[in-house]
Amino acid sequence: MSRWFVLALVLVASPAAAQPQPVPAPELPVVRVIATGGTIAGVQDAPGTLGGYRAGTRSVGEIVQSVPELTRFAQIETEQFLNVASPEILPSHWVALSKRINELLRRDDLEGIVVTHGTDRLEETAFFLYLTVKSDKPVVVVGAQRPATGISPDGPINLLSAVRTAASPKARGMGVMVVMDDRILSARENRKLYPRTGGFSTGEMGMLGVVAGRGPEFFFKPARRHGVDTEFDITAIDTLPTVELVFSYPGGEGPRLGPNTLGVVAVTTSGFAPGERDAFTEIRRRGIVLVQAFPTGEHVAGGATGPGPGPGGGPRGPQSGPQAGPPPGGTGMNLPPSVAVQHLLPQKARILLMLALTKTKDPREVQRFFNEY
Repeated sequence: MSRWFVLALVLVASPAAAQPQPVPAPELPVVRVIATGGTIAGVQDAPGTLGGYRAGTRSVGEIVQSVPELTRFAQIETEQFLNVASPEILPSHWVALSKRINELLRRDDLEGIVVTHGTDRLEETAFFLYLTVKSDKPVVVVGAQRPATGISPDGPINLLSAVRTAASPKARGMGVMVVMDDRILSARENRKLYPRTGGFSTGEMGMLGVVAGRGPEFFFKPARRHGVDTEFDITAIDTLPTVELVFSYPGGEGPRLGPNTLGVVAVTTSGFAPGERDAFTEIRRRGIVLVQAFPTGEHVAGGATGPGPGPGGGPRGPQSGPQAGPPPGGTGMNLPPSVAVQHLLPQKARILLMLALTKTKDPREVQRFFNEY
């Protein structure tokens, strides 16, 4: 018997030897879903209708179980941080949530985090996390415009897209993101324009990318400081400085502030109304940091280096800043400078000012924060 015939018999008798061994599937990345409530956890008294609902009702376990497709892309962990409508979220919740996320992201086995959130305050929580999460691992904030029991709820597909983004190595270093309607938005620029699907946008700044059939695809990366590059450390902070957000309007007389106020963000398209000037002058005289923001966040004002261009003026040039007019009996040239905002929504300018005031009360240094973040 030839040796070739013997070899053929061995191969026929041992089919396993003739077949390639199966390659173990790579282990799926671990993503933690932290729930805070909102419409994505909302339940109606009459399910499947267009009627009202109670936000922050379903648990994080129920939300995740309603999207079994999640397990195709990640190993899911869950955590119930809060379960409320987002207008109930306070700055103290921002601090506690950011601390928790920073703690979790120190785990080597955790790829990313998804935070479910009500859309009314989503943009503010996301921006606070953008400024204070000191990691390059992806953190994605997601919500829904329709309740979980409504007709065609958008929460499940939004959550799936958010998990796919948080699980992707491509999302590292992109800063905190908001994923809604298959779009990946930077937490710095995202805003809620209207309470319908597709209602989140980034204005004229564009979006970071999209979640497509093959997963997240990125086209841009944030240029402003964030993540591991941030200077803001909230490890030893439990409360944030008091900062008021006020509007300038025709016939206004200016805000009346409490004794603990350290900063004010004034929303206006230009300078202040005549009746407001004394009030804003007094704010600066008291050493309260004054920031001027454009209502839509689109306006870019130069950094403030002095008291402003004169009565009734506004930010017109590279050295200008918001101005309050001359103080009674003086020229106003001895007032601390005010701070100008560079393309940031007023409510986000307030958050940045709150964090800046944990570092300094010098308006010139505060201006640096607004220039870099």
